[in-house]
Amino acid sequence: MSWIKIIPFEEATGKLKQLYERVKGPNNNVDNIMMVHGLRPHTMEGHMHIYKYVLHHNGNTFPKWYLETIGVYVSMLNDCNYCVEHHYQGMKRLVDNDERSAKVREALEARKPEEMFEGKELVLLKYAEKLTLNPSEMTELDIDVLRVAGADDGEILEVNQVVSYFCYANRTVLGLGVSTDGDIIGLSPNENDKPDNWSHA
Repeated sequence: MSWIKIIPFEEATGKLKQLYERVKGPNNNVDNIMMVHGLRPHTMEGHMHIYKYVLHHNGNTFPKWYLETIGVYVSMLNDCNYCVEHHYQGMKRLVDNDERSAKVREALEARKPEEMFEGKELVLLKYAEKLTLNPSEMTELDIDVLRVAGADDGEILEVNQVVSYFCYANRTVLGLGVSTDGDIIGLSPNENDKPDNWSHA
């Protein structure tokens, strides 16, 4: 489940128990990426705030399936299978087309997003790729390219934050050996218009 101590739902008390209650899914399931924060509950609280506000908030303008796609791609680039599997299932559910979802996954695995995307969506995925793999090489020209493709500065910020969140989540998982053992793959928070609702379904 992880390389450090995990506190199961049944053994949690105090603040940790309160947080588990907020993020749990069916049958009191708490994703391992959340349970790995058990020894420092305040870090789980911070993680969930960022996750909910960056990926599951009604202030976003891109459809959630596309933001999930960015998360899948970033996680592939970081070799984080945990996040790939969780968020691919979320993306697949939102796309509601198994064949298209499979083709998107194949294109991303081959690092050829141009096989399934074009225009603004494609250049933003290319931006995500560079920011993930070579962050110190980013220049203002990268932003200019996005604007030329039709992305406004708010959209650029939105994608930047999704990429940044997934790099954080990937390193949490990879650095602590978090596995999917016992997880229900693909659950995500509900109600984008309610930032304080962290329950997973």
